[in-house]
Amino acid sequence: MPKFFVEPEKIDGNTVVIDTEDVNHIRKVLRMNVGDKLNICDSCGWDYETEILSITDKNISCAILDKRKSDTEPELQVVLYQALPKASKMEYIIQKTVELGISKIVPVSTSRCVVKIENKKDGEKKQTRWQKIAEAAAKQSGRGIIPQVSAPISFDQAVEELAACDLSFVLYECEEDNTIKTELKDISSKKKVGFIIGPEGGFSPLEIDKLKAKGINAVTLGRRILRTETAGEAVLTMIMYEADEFKY
Repeated sequence: MPKFFVEPEKIDGNTVVIDTEDVNHIRKVLRMNVGDKLNICDSCGWDYETEILSITDKNISCAILDKRKSDTEPELQVVLYQALPKASKMEYIIQKTVELGISKIVPVSTSRCVVKIENKKDGEKKQTRWQKIAEAAAKQSGRGIIPQVSAPISFDQAVEELAACDLSFVLYECEEDNTIKTELKDISSKKKVGFIIGPEGGFSPLEIDKLKAKGINAVTLGRRILRTETAGEAVLTMIMYEADEFKY
């Protein structure tokens, strides 16, 4: 059954209204009609089985038949702090980590980032684009929320946010001893995990020192070095596996 997201305020009693660009998709692509069923999510982890009552050019009204807690959301909250990569890599990172269960994605400006956000308007434009990609991936994968993609932040701000997590670490190609398996050994006792991935040129030694000074451990994934667009989904998969989030 197709799944669509609405804001919570669009739910009123036993009815829900869709008035976003999804209206055209439902009408013209899916060619759905009055009486057809839709799965609607309130973006807060609740799913609603609904039946279409009316369709216009601007909105679709549905009757709520059943309400249930979404069973697709991980119990563990995981936040990815991703150094800004080149070209369309960020879009790929967002898409795949949303599919795998990420809770939030935070773009980070680091010293070796090739991509630079020149001004606030540019950052807002990119954030809007990234959020739409997150929404599409959430629909496709049956998520109970649309993970937030925040506006880009500074490296120093990312360090402070990481330090506030129950568990946080940085992927670092020069680390030789502390493995991801060791870092995740007590993950069952954690509620919020944060990790940071560097840009194509990696982190500077100064940045690694700042992270370590805040208690954020460097970890290795072994002898192979992953691309920045591969590392996030690889690490997230490991986290979800260790947290037993792949059970049916």
